[in-house]
Amino acid sequence: MKRFAVVWAGQLVSVIGSALTAFVLGVWVYLGTGSVTQFVLIQFCAVVPGILLAPYAGALADRYDRKKIMLFADSGAGVVTVLLLVAVSADALAVWQIYLASALTATLNLFHFIAYQALVPALVPQKHLGRVNGLMQLTQGVQIAAPLVAGALLGLVGLRGVLIIDVVSMAFAVTALLMARLPVVAGGGAEGGETGIGAGLRWLRGAPGLFVLCAVFGVWNFLFAIAGGLVQPLILSFSSPATLGVLMAAGGSGLFVGGLVMGAWGGPRRRVHGIYLGLALGGVFLVLHSLAPSPWLIGLAAPAFLFTLPLMNTCCVTLLQTKVDPAVLGRVLAVVRMLSTAAMPVAFLLIGPLSDGVAEPLMAADGALASSLGTLIGVGEGRGIALIFLVVGVLMLALTAYAWSRPRLRAVDDLPDAVAETPERTLQ
Repeated sequence: MKRFAVVWAGQLVSVIGSALTAFVLGVWVYLGTGSVTQFVLIQFCAVVPGILLAPYAGALADRYDRKKIMLFADSGAGVVTVLLLVAVSADALAVWQIYLASALTATLNLFHFIAYQALVPALVPQKHLGRVNGLMQLTQGVQIAAPLVAGALLGLVGLRGVLIIDVVSMAFAVTALLMARLPVVAGGGAEGGETGIGAGLRWLRGAPGLFVLCAVFGVWNFLFAIAGGLVQPLILSFSSPATLGVLMAAGGSGLFVGGLVMGAWGGPRRRVHGIYLGLALGGVFLVLHSLAPSPWLIGLAAPAFLFTLPLMNTCCVTLLQTKVDPAVLGRVLAVVRMLSTAAMPVAFLLIGPLSDGVAEPLMAADGALASSLGTLIGVGEGRGIALIFLVVGVLMLALTAYAWSRPRLRAVDDLPDAVAETPERTLQ
């Protein structure tokens, strides 16, 4: 646990620096271009590599020393930030450079993430996996809350100063990794001649409960992407940008507290029950987002919804880490990530047409649903977005019912645990 604490602290500091940079670069693009499309392209560039390159990240995590992969990824991300810093210092920063940097950083973070999750079971005792995975969820809360700090730093030290902070945070993470004596596990590598998606899919097909879990998370991520992409426009439809910042920080606090709770608790004994609970509560809290144009309502519903993320993610990752053969764990984690996030870019592309072209006209004062659903959630600007939240919340409750109806998923905790020890383990 001490070794994990050293690595986790370094990674948390690095994530803070990266989140600050991501926010200020987005602000720089939007203020410089005035284009929402160019702003959204940054998110697109950050998502697509994780889908396309996940199988390769998993294959490398199973074939090579995972600590070295993490060191390479952190160092590479630091180099990318240094290059951005040079461009800013020379007053030569361009939008295309930010797109390229976002894609490169996302790629490196993907390889780091898969290697990190695959290394954890060899780093801590199995009984502590739930708590450790809960602590790892704290990074999401930090990322959401970063805009408040980043906005203040942007005024104090500017874009160049924020990039310097990010470089220092990367150096801290690399130093922590170098100091930690981590296990080197000799797994199966390219077992059976299969690398990447082939071995991961073959293993998941042999564990149907986990395959169903992957499908459920794919639908959940699609619904989450729609809600996540529309929550800021929803808030801005009835509040000021200052209120938006406060509510985003409140949402981040839900993630942060959820990570703390899971770090102390570790989750239920039957992990799938935590997933069912997170799905059901998530659906309820998304529906609450739609009921009134009230900052107070969002201030309660958003943190409550985001509190469910650490619960679900901790239970899911812990199931995979305890049930999957360590020799193919990296590839299975990569395939799960790829399949469960594949629909997210589709959600991002649907958000605009769905909101502006369909939902908002339906909920206008003279819209087709004004006299029916309008009496429940209101009419006018932003109420079309509220309608989407209502529908997404109901669909999430339906997904909960479907997941509960799958006998293999209900019994996924009963799958045999993977062998805890691998053929060879040393420390470095």
